[in-house]
Amino acid sequence: MGEPETAPASRPAPLAERSDEQPPAVAIVMSSRSEMPVMEKAAQELEERGIAFEVKVLPAHHDPDAVRDYARNARERGLRVIIAGSSYSATLPAMIAANTDLPVIGVPISGPHSIAGGFDGLAAIAQMPPGMPVAAVGVNQAINAAVLATRILHA
Repeated sequence: MGEPETAPASRPAPLAERSDEQPPAVAIVMSSRSEMPVMEKAAQELEERGIAFEVKVLPAHHDPDAVRDYARNARERGLRVIIAGSSYSATLPAMIAANTDLPVIGVPISGPHSIAGGFDGLAAIAQMPPGMPVAAVGVNQAINAAVLATRILHA
């Protein structure tokens, strides 16, 4: 199990990956590259707002150690909010929330692995165990996750 995947090279590097910009304040993570079309909307919204971010693919079911390490070291790297997309059972947002004290925003994604069109993920995100809060936005609403992250940063 190697390094977590980064955003595909087909689109310009996010602000956080440009050396002349500020370090990322927000992380956008997803379990699979197939979730990129939904999650890149959060990246676009943050970029329009001038907020530095990073994008990572962290396969929670296939490399849980990488997810744990990423979440545990997020604050040290300067991150302040994590947006986590999930097209299945909300495993990624849950694992991130269990391993950091940063705010985590879960984006349920409808997709081929979603049993109920993304509403299964929404229910899972909304029903996290006590002490592991994850904010939930609507199905495929990555833009709202970016807006909420912005509000958290400016609170």
